[in-house]
Amino acid sequence: MGHQELIKRAAEIVGSRAQLAREIGVKPPTVHQWVAGERPVPVKRCLAIERATGGAVTAREFYPEVFEEKAA
Repeated sequence: MGHQELIKRAAEIVGSRAQLAREIGVKPPTVHQWVAGERPVPVKRCLAIERATGGAVTAREFYPEVFEEKAA
């Protein structure tokens, strides 16, 4: 699933794009730009998105190479 679809799903989970923006500390136009594919979702916002969605959308889904699972 691409970043645009992940952001759309995250916004649906929290209620709206504006609500997602509030919860992760960005302005609503930023979320719109992510959804439109005009800007990539920064790695530093992925954990906030994961927290806002209660883990339904994970940082690893956005950047598996950055948030890879470590073997114990």
